Amino acid sequence: MQKPWLQHYPANVPAELPDFPYHSLAELLDEAFAKHGDATAFHFMGATMSFRELDEQSRVFAAYLQSLGLQQGDRVALMMPNVLQYPVAVAGVLRAGMVVVNTNPLYTARELSHQLTDSGARAIVILENMAKTLETCRAETPVEHVVVATIGDMLPTVKGFIVNFVLRKIKKLVPDYHLPDAVPFTAAMAKGREATFAPVASDRSDVAVLQYTGGTTGVSKGATLTHGNIIANVLQSELWNMPAMKHIPAGEQQLTVCALPLYHIFGFTVNMMLSMRTGGCNILILNPRDIAATLKELKKHKFHSFPAVNTLFGALARHKDAGAVDWSHLKLSLGGGMAVQAATAELWKKRTGCSICEGYGLSETAPSACCNPTDATEYSGTIGMPIPSTELQIVDDDGKELPMGERGEIAIRGPQVMAGYWNRPDETAKVMTKDGFFLTGDIGVMDERGQFKIVDRKKDMINVSGFNVYPNEVEEVVTRMPGIVEAAAIAVPDENSGETVKLFVVASDPQITADQIKAFCRDNLTGYKRPSAVEFRDELPKTGVGKVLRRALRE
Repeated sequence: MQKPWLQHYPANVPAELPDFPYHSLAELLDEAFAKHGDATAFHFMGATMSFRELDEQSRVFAAYLQSLGLQQGDRVALMMPNVLQYPVAVAGVLRAGMVVVNTNPLYTARELSHQLTDSGARAIVILENMAKTLETCRAETPVEHVVVATIGDMLPTVKGFIVNFVLRKIKKLVPDYHLPDAVPFTAAMAKGREATFAPVASDRSDVAVLQYTGGTTGVSKGATLTHGNIIANVLQSELWNMPAMKHIPAGEQQLTVCALPLYHIFGFTVNMMLSMRTGGCNILILNPRDIAATLKELKKHKFHSFPAVNTLFGALARHKDAGAVDWSHLKLSLGGGMAVQAATAELWKKRTGCSICEGYGLSETAPSACCNPTDATEYSGTIGMPIPSTELQIVDDDGKELPMGERGEIAIRGPQVMAGYWNRPDETAKVMTKDGFFLTGDIGVMDERGQFKIVDRKKDMINVSGFNVYPNEVEEVVTRMPGIVEAAAIAVPDENSGETVKLFVVASDPQITADQIKAFCRDNLTGYKRPSAVEFRDELPKTGVGKVLRRALRE
């Protein structure tokens, strides 16, 4: 196949990855701990954690997991926002040879039950704010061990007590829950210190992470990411970022804003794992939706890189306090997770002096596959070119490669492409070609420079602030409501989130209101999946065989 992008590659970025220096992510972590020692790995709410402290605490947590009788390959779900326990738990799970099941803390009981059951998770580490959700569905899942963390656990004693008190008693953000066999995170760590950690040898082909995604059908599936997949993407990202990162003054530690949730594959790889490799430090942002608080935190730091979604870039740039932040050290603003809008890119450049560099990837590609040059000084409006050791093709419905300039489905091949969907060989076969390409479901076009642009979506996926919403799931939930005959969900533009969900319904009960449907969705769907608008129809447009024509609803 032709690779015209190689003629336009950034200077000193190789076309292919060198030989992998690690057999597993545990080896990558061990090297990071030994190499970076007392350097700060994470900032969080005024507290810090060094690489040495992360080494010690993750080793303790790994020993705790082993003391429970969990074995290599067992799945451990992590249901936490950006708190210090997350990197401790991730590193502990990986060092024990177990599999991280990244779990969105905003999930409803229905969504959580499906993911825990589908993954076969034997244990879960969950923030107490979400423990009530687990209580609701625990009996339906295979989970044997529950560890409950608090936001204040790893903060200095007095501050931690105050933070927990305010969240529980003043802000009422911790619903009462009943999980009688749950172990507090601090108690788990105490037990781990009494146990002996037995190092485990994992291989590149072993599963490291199950990253759940709707894929093309709307049924949530675990993208099986191996140690080799994530190691490859870390190395690819490191090489691709070099043209921007080389401008950080010698001897100065790279400081990265971590507003992306670490449970999202974008944050997991580009923030946590890449920083482990490079010795960088992450500023953990607990709630990036609180723009004023995020900017207040940013004022305290001289940060160099900022991976984020379009929504956050726009909200920060528009805020009245953005001018008080020192943006002068920012070398790389990496946009992904959703399309970067030209208006946002223009405003961000005007506000910060740093252009947004847009990339492209998916959960199934760990995630990065394509990116603009990181030293570009202007927003391009494309998703850039394939990163090292990655091939992209534009193919027709039969999988045949199309000529340059023609629209077709984007297919990706590279060492970061998943091994398949967890326990779903039929679904895997639908998206993997015989010659190793992953069919993304996105429609794109390649120009003469090897730059790719997404022009449409083959899937009906809705992208809300970088999170995938699949119409089938929303429709399946809504049609459970008594009095609803049919439902169809589509994407509509939204200034803040890029897209939002609009729902069309056919009701047999004329008394049902839009507010009642929205209330039903609040009980059964995570916030970003809930419809912002509901429209009643006498009937939905359909094909000759009865399939709902979402395309007609969008027109």
